[in-house]
Amino acid sequence: MSTVRQRLRVARNARELADSAALARELSALSARHRGDSNALRLAVVAHLKQTLAAGRETARLWLNEDGAGTACAQRLSGLMDAVVMALFHHATTDLYPRVNPSSGERLAVVAVGGYGRGSMAPGSDVDLLFLLPYKQTAWGESVVEAMLYVLWDMGLKVGHATRSVDECIRLSHADMTIRTAVLEARRITGDEELFEELTRRFDAEVIEGRAAEFAAAKLAERDERLGRAGASRYLVEPNVKEGKGGLRDLNTLFWIAKYVCRVRDVDDLVGRGIFSAAELRLFKKCEDFLWAVRCHLHFITGRPEDRLSFDLQREIAVALGYTEHPGLRDVERFMKHYFLVAKDVGDLTAILCHALEARQEKPKPRLDRFLTRFRKRKPKTAQASESFVIEDDRLNVRDEGVFARNPVELIRFFQIAGAQGLAFHPDAIRLITKCLKLVDGALRENPEANALFLEILTSRRSPEKVLRRMNETGVLGRFIPDFGRIVAMMQFNMYHHYTVDEHLLRAIGVLAEIDARESSDSHPLANELMPTLRDRVALYVALFLHDVAKGRPEDHSIAGARIARRLCPRLGLTPAQTDTVAWLIEQHLTMSIVAQSRDLSDRRTIEDFAKIVQSPERLKMLFILTIADIKAVGPGVWNGWKGQLLRTLYWETETVLTGGHSAGDRKSLVEQAKNDLRQRLTDWTDAEFEAYAQRHYAPYWLKAEPERAAQHARFIARADAAGEKLATEVATDAFRGVTELTVLAPDHPKLLSVIAGACAAAGANIMDAHINTTTDGFALDTIFIGRAFPEDEDELRRARRIAESIEQSLRGEIRLFDIVASKTRSSAKGRPRAFEIPPEVTVTNAWSDRHTVLEIVCLDRPGLLYELTNAISRLNLNIASAHVATFGERAVDVFYVTDLTGAKIASAARQTSIRSRLMAALQAEDKRAAPAK
Repeated sequence: MSTVRQRLRVARNARELADSAALARELSALSARHRGDSNALRLAVVAHLKQTLAAGRETARLWLNEDGAGTACAQRLSGLMDAVVMALFHHATTDLYPRVNPSSGERLAVVAVGGYGRGSMAPGSDVDLLFLLPYKQTAWGESVVEAMLYVLWDMGLKVGHATRSVDECIRLSHADMTIRTAVLEARRITGDEELFEELTRRFDAEVIEGRAAEFAAAKLAERDERLGRAGASRYLVEPNVKEGKGGLRDLNTLFWIAKYVCRVRDVDDLVGRGIFSAAELRLFKKCEDFLWAVRCHLHFITGRPEDRLSFDLQREIAVALGYTEHPGLRDVERFMKHYFLVAKDVGDLTAILCHALEARQEKPKPRLDRFLTRFRKRKPKTAQASESFVIEDDRLNVRDEGVFARNPVELIRFFQIAGAQGLAFHPDAIRLITKCLKLVDGALRENPEANALFLEILTSRRSPEKVLRRMNETGVLGRFIPDFGRIVAMMQFNMYHHYTVDEHLLRAIGVLAEIDARESSDSHPLANELMPTLRDRVALYVALFLHDVAKGRPEDHSIAGARIARRLCPRLGLTPAQTDTVAWLIEQHLTMSIVAQSRDLSDRRTIEDFAKIVQSPERLKMLFILTIADIKAVGPGVWNGWKGQLLRTLYWETETVLTGGHSAGDRKSLVEQAKNDLRQRLTDWTDAEFEAYAQRHYAPYWLKAEPERAAQHARFIARADAAGEKLATEVATDAFRGVTELTVLAPDHPKLLSVIAGACAAAGANIMDAHINTTTDGFALDTIFIGRAFPEDEDELRRARRIAESIEQSLRGEIRLFDIVASKTRSSAKGRPRAFEIPPEVTVTNAWSDRHTVLEIVCLDRPGLLYELTNAISRLNLNIASAHVATFGERAVDVFYVTDLTGAKIASAARQTSIRSRLMAALQAEDKRAAPAK
């Protein structure tokens, strides 16, 4: 938040939004005006209070825009609601149901609970009310409560309410932790003060007393469950401001526990109780203020209780909070970096509180593996290989507070020992480390021993990700490796990456460590097999740790990252040869993924060009493993079996070339070998039948069809021939690769792939690849690979058969795909904000293939895109030989290998320019149609 905003803050309070006494007088005036007409009175009261609330919220919004004070805004909105509730209670008890001779039972207190009880509300927050009775409900109390609730509901408010006696509150608080928390937060708004004081007194004595450990454990367990639902990482790029890790609910949980255990009423009291230092209290309030500002802006902008900071809202919030663009970082990325730093601070405060609870023995102690162990006293013992540290209850601690000042290298050794011995980190040591960050200076960075220790941490076979993450959270990692410090909490404003850059890098190290430990062989068997054969695993770890370290700079991050590696690796103790390998891996870290997902791997030119980049089998192995770790660390669901298969195919084909395997000159022998392999599989065919079938395929088919798939194709075509079918489809699932195959046999024509793509788009199926073959007798044999939608084969096959049936119907002219796809596209785009703008790019080149012209189209992904592109290509009178579809979040990269109608490459420069122009025009026209109306 800018300093200009901070200077604008002025003492504005809720009383300026609405005066409860004045509002009560206005409602009384309405009562007098509509005496005798209860319905008219209720409508007039609802309208007046609704207008008051709307005007007050608008003023609060304007003040928030001016001063950026999030906590103050939440308190103002809560005070505004107090005024409404107080006036409404006065109206109900004075104008509607006055008490002439009130009995002892005709008492009522209106109490705010939940977030409202804390005195903080967002514009769309629920209004949580407790109507407190002395012992049982009376007719008068029931009438008052009913009158208030009906008005609040008619105002459009979401009201959470309960009507209970003091005894019921106490009894239910014992049995239900949610109710106990609500009562803990209770705040009297209006009504009988003695009744509320009785509840408070009895709650403290009968519920809180002696149950602190139970409450703390329950709230921390509840937090873990909530974070499991919302996303366990605090570095998700579309975080939930309220429920996500590091969000407002975490701050609430901290205060609930502290309030319960320490018996405080205000967060400021935590300093006097020794829970927080004055600086930590300031940090708590700073985090709370920022998060409330974000949440209030979210509700004001969307007009609803929206707590998810989605991509389409992030830029608007960034502008509202006053963030501006800097070189290499957009305004939205600067805002989100601040958000994630705040979320990290909230995590630090959680750790501080948990340690304070442990000191009071109100919470069990954790181990590094995060399993809780029973508290047990033991004599501290000296950590192995160091006299500076001691082990207390399986956690590494400092021997005294001067350890790091005497020898700053111990700041790095602390983490190395913890990782090597599998020890958790003692909170006292972590707190001391955060106070000693200035010791991580140029001298320590150049210290050979410190760098050797860091390299041990990074390449450890025992949980390097956990130790590096703790180094990052304390700030040591970013100071020791300043280039890493620049990307801490940095988000990438796209839908592909699920985490901040630093979190992505740490997760990538975790994936590599799994491969190194031979774990998860089911998902990447070849990587597990290759890892032990590497001559230099250290270079691979360093390269992976640094591969995105140059993100956020106004230049290609791969080239800038390689330059950083050449400067940093010698400092870490790597040899010139290792440094060269690390720099090369960083510079090429995207190459294998791009080639595998968007090039024709059956085209020899693709493999030979990639082999020229890689140059050696050792580098190929390292790049292959790095690519897998990089993709898997992007986020849940990004890695799948299909990508694994593409990478393995590229690896094996390239390895064959690099080790002196077959070349283009072996083409004829390879075709014959493929035919012989298929013949051996078709043991029930006669030689004449096989020879006739073999003549139906051109040479390229034999070079790229896998033996198993070639056998499936042969039997599929034979069944179609036997049934006299000119049009046939077949479906099959592949659980390992996570795809479903649709095979289509039909008379060949240029629009065939477009029809297939349209049928898939109409069914909502995501095409991942397309293998297209033409037979010598004028048929097309196309295999389309779509992403699975169902885990069970039976459900997935049923879906695939429906798609295959729609393909057949469209090819027979029974349905009009254009209308269906257009309708579905409009429906999908309706109301969908366009958070991202990707200017379309079209490349037409003959350099990527010896037999085909290659069209590469990069644009914003949207439903029906492949259908639009294949339709446009068919109108250009081009034959599509193969299509390769890759999606990186919101960015689509579709590559088509094409020829003209005679089977030749597009050699004319003028024709290439025309193709490029017409495809660009088609994309721009679709962009305009898809754009939401302003």
